[in-house]
Amino acid sequence: MASPAEAEAVAEKRVMVVAIDDSEHSTYALEWTLDHFFTPYASNHPFKLVLVHAKPTASSAVGLAGPGAAEVLPMVEADLKKIAARIIETARESCHSKSVHDLIVEVVEGDARNVLCEAVEKHHASILVVGSHGYGAIKRAVLGSVSDYCAHHAHCTVMIVKRPKIKH
Repeated sequence: MASPAEAEAVAEKRVMVVAIDDSEHSTYALEWTLDHFFTPYASNHPFKLVLVHAKPTASSAVGLAGPGAAEVLPMVEADLKKIAARIIETARESCHSKSVHDLIVEVVEGDARNVLCEAVEKHHASILVVGSHGYGAIKRAVLGSVSDYCAHHAHCTVMIVKRPKIKH
C-alpha cells in the first residue's frame, strides 16, 4: 500500500509545455510529442500537457504607426484572434485523435520567446517542446530563433523537434 506522500507524488504529474503555431514544424512537433510521450501510455500519461500559442500583438503584426493605423489595427486583431482559434482547434483535434483529453490550452499575447519562457515558470514545467524551422546560421542571427532563445533561457529541459528531411 502506498504511503500518502507516494500517492501525492503519483497524482502530481510533471508538466510538459508544447509551443503551437500555424507552421508545419509546430504541427510535427506536437504530433511527435503525442506519439512518443502520450499515446504509448493510454490514459496514464506521465505528463500533464499544456499547449501554448503566442499570439502576436496587432501592432507588431502590422509594424506601422501614423495616420490610418487606428483603422487597420482592429481588423488585424480580429484576424489574429481567428488564426489563434484555428490553431487551438487544430491542436485539440490532434490531441483528441490520439486519446489525449486532459490538457490545458492557452493563448497568450506577446513575443513567443517571452511567452514560452513565462509559461514554463507559470506551470513549473519540466519540459518545453518547440518545433524547429531549421533556419541556417545567418537567418537565425538576423531573425532570432524561438527555439534557440528558449534553449538558453527557459528553466527546464527544452526539446527541439525537427522534422526529418524527406529523401527523394
